[in-house]
Amino acid sequence: MLRKLIWAGALTAAVLNAGPAAAAYPERPIRVLVPFPAGSATDQLARLVSSEMQKKLGQPMVVENRPGAQGIIAVGTLTESAADGYTLMISANTAIAANVSLFKKLPYDPRKDFTPVAGLASNLLVLMVRKDFPADDTRGFVDYVKQRPGKLSAGFGSSSSQVSLAMLESKAGLDVLAVPYKGIPDAVTDVLGGTLDFTFVDAANALAQARGGRLKPIAITAPAPSPLTPGWVPLAQDLPGFDITAWFALVGPAGLPDAVTQALTGAAKSVLEDPAVAKRMVESGLAPDYRDPGKLAGFIDSEIDKWNELVKQAGIEPQ
Repeated sequence: MLRKLIWAGALTAAVLNAGPAAAAYPERPIRVLVPFPAGSATDQLARLVSSEMQKKLGQPMVVENRPGAQGIIAVGTLTESAADGYTLMISANTAIAANVSLFKKLPYDPRKDFTPVAGLASNLLVLMVRKDFPADDTRGFVDYVKQRPGKLSAGFGSSSSQVSLAMLESKAGLDVLAVPYKGIPDAVTDVLGGTLDFTFVDAANALAQARGGRLKPIAITAPAPSPLTPGWVPLAQDLPGFDITAWFALVGPAGLPDAVTQALTGAAKSVLEDPAVAKRMVESGLAPDYRDPGKLAGFIDSEIDKWNELVKQAGIEPQ
């Protein structure tokens, strides 16, 4: 009888002590960091996916924009946060892969400092100019810019737009002034205002600008025509080998518990498989592209190598 009482007491104590740790995730709101400004493709995707995932998880997912330094600021916040699933990041390839080749001393290692949760989407970029720009296609654009070496300016607000611009200069033999921005929407604003002559815009924003008639598309960075941008021709048609595709993923800080990762991955997968959500994404210029944690980890590893080659081909010197 004494042994039974001792065992019962020990079991009760263990259950009581394990209470908080055994609680179901999530118990409170989840912060979702976005490394780019409001209105960017990453921001649009993060708000859509988060609003749907929170319905599955039963807790609010609050999007927080932390733009600047090509995503390094947002990553710093993520990696300094507890690995408990309450601070996550939805980012494009910039912070998760390309920065390794764009910076000499990157203050984090994408292969070690993130927990891959889910691949979310992919998209392309569009070379865009004001509606009064005196060219409507790639050949006309290249001829116009070539006749004005060093006199035209272009902005970039992500690794994809930076590499696209450098690749354009390299393949077409152009000489333009490249201006960095915190995000693509800021560059678009200056093109509209006349401060910049052109920029590369993610498909999500490019479609909205084209529909509004304020900017016109010259060509896309995908190697072939895309259903995301019907009727828009690839730059590769006149500049062979031009191929820049952006992608987006949900990650957490390193050491995220498996149970938390599984809960988040399951919610993300369910959202991306919803036909209504997929339709909204495509209409916004984003292609649903789900990857589970294992596949995402391998994909990130291969993309780090891929962007290293793209940066070299574009002739970009790391900062």
